[in-house]
Amino acid sequence: MTLSFRLLSALLAICFSFGLSTVALAAAADDDLNELRDKLGNQWVLLKNDRLRSIKTWIKQEDGKQYRSFRVEATLNGDVDTYTRVMLDAENFSKWYWEVLESKMLKQVSATEYYLYLKHRAPIGQPNRDVILHAVFEPQTAQNRTLVMQIRAVPGYIPEKPKLVRMPAEDMMVKVTPLPGNKVQLEAEGYVDPGGNVPNWAINYIQRSAPYSIMLGLQRMMTNPDYAEEKSNLPFPILSSR
Repeated sequence: MTLSFRLLSALLAICFSFGLSTVALAAAADDDLNELRDKLGNQWVLLKNDRLRSIKTWIKQEDGKQYRSFRVEATLNGDVDTYTRVMLDAENFSKWYWEVLESKMLKQVSATEYYLYLKHRAPIGQPNRDVILHAVFEPQTAQNRTLVMQIRAVPGYIPEKPKLVRMPAEDMMVKVTPLPGNKVQLEAEGYVDPGGNVPNWAINYIQRSAPYSIMLGLQRMMTNPDYAEEKSNLPFPILSSR
């Protein structure tokens, strides 16, 4: 057997194994969530409970919505100041946010209102997606130390780009509350509509993986000294100790 033939055989074996693994992963994700299908309604169903990292995720099927809504709760190391710096650094979302290929700030309307652009990598066989997000912060007060961020997709804010599917929804409300010991409690609920025709396995995989993955990425960024040790002024005051 020649070297080139052995090399070709090895490459084919690797590709075949990868293909089987991808199919198995997709099938497993689909089967797991299909088991919950009959349980889903307007009540949250626990999907993942990572006690080690203090992350929980839920899903539910709301009336009038094509896809499932999500909820996530997490206890993260870091403070509200650091969380805010990460969220305002739109150009670096690709370092931690779910499958972001490109991100940028489109417009700062005020100290608490922003328009962002994200381009998402889609599952294999699907065109990539993009979305324009309108983000509004509700700063803390002396009576309420919880920072609230409202995010809603605005599909028509800029013209659609060729070969990309514009997402009609990537909406969520995020609440971040300071805890003792330089920690925060994060609670988020939201709904994502990727637009276009998406197979069930891809939707199921995203719904199982994305909220949890985002929390892991956010935790990594909140312990990054570039954010955690930054002292420059933020656009609005943060009422939590550094």
